Amino acid sequence: MTIDVGLDCRPLDPDQVPPYAELLKTITAADEDSRIMSEKEILDDFADPLMDFERGSLACYDGDQMIGYSILSRRSSADPVHDLYQWGGVHPLYRGRGIGSWLLDWAEDAAVRLHREHFPDRPASLECNIQIKNTPAIELFAARGYEQHRWFHEMMRDLSGELSVRTLPADVEVAGFTPERSADALLVRNEAFRDHWGSTEVTPESWDYHTSLGAFRPALSFVAYCEGEPIGFVMAHEYEAYNEKTGTRDVYFPLVGTRRAARGRGIASGLLTLAMRTATADGYDTATLDVDADSPTGAVGLYERLGFITKDTRVTVSRRLYEPGSAAS
Repeated sequence: MTIDVGLDCRPLDPDQVPPYAELLKTITAADEDSRIMSEKEILDDFADPLMDFERGSLACYDGDQMIGYSILSRRSSADPVHDLYQWGGVHPLYRGRGIGSWLLDWAEDAAVRLHREHFPDRPASLECNIQIKNTPAIELFAARGYEQHRWFHEMMRDLSGELSVRTLPADVEVAGFTPERSADALLVRNEAFRDHWGSTEVTPESWDYHTSLGAFRPALSFVAYCEGEPIGFVMAHEYEAYNEKTGTRDVYFPLVGTRRAARGRGIASGLLTLAMRTATADGYDTATLDVDADSPTGAVGLYERLGFITKDTRVTVSRRLYEPGSAAS
């Protein structure tokens, strides 16, 4: 596929991971963005059951150099709306030529096609997370009718500082994350996040994918039980590309959750403190996580009390793309 700016565009495949990783490195450096991935970490994406790279991704080349990309991911359910997710970027030297807008045109069309295959009787929206300091990107989406809905903080804690003791209740037992306990963690995840904005149920298939990622660190992940019932969990990741970029060793917590009946007992703070203490003993320098600024569980305050500080903020923007039965659809 060729666009009017003279670029060659094609779907992403595993053979293109090296130029894709190089483009991500360039974009994140220019945008002062910490979200960078190694080639090995990127390859894991091709096993994601909710991604279709053949029809839901596009990479643009100028000669042999990849200079832009767009990738889509769908959701496992559409209740009441199927919110597809898009992320992408353009090489800093190629910005201002309309490539980003063209890629978003493509993404919107491709999202509708993917949506119709899975939930044709439901409406569909397209979402994207943008750094609030990335003014050009925010302006691009705003000009196309995308509305800002939710803000998420990226928070960090220096593990060289003293970690206060957080004692879990006497009737709570903690176990390491093992394959045998994976289903318990999934049960907690789905119940804990049921009242969170934009969250959908994680299927066993998707959970198996996430717990098989190369970045997953089961030795730093834990499940809490009360009278034999799983009530909380914390999941840990480590990203080699991020460590290389920062010159530190970071543990990232993508998920921390407590079942509703067990909230308010210090389960999440206790699990997170245990995970950070374990990480510190293993030589990690920092801990990071992302949190909804308006979390219904007051998670921002919890993390602040544990010593986390906000280092970046992103805003989720979305636009309705599809209404069943409408002429435009």
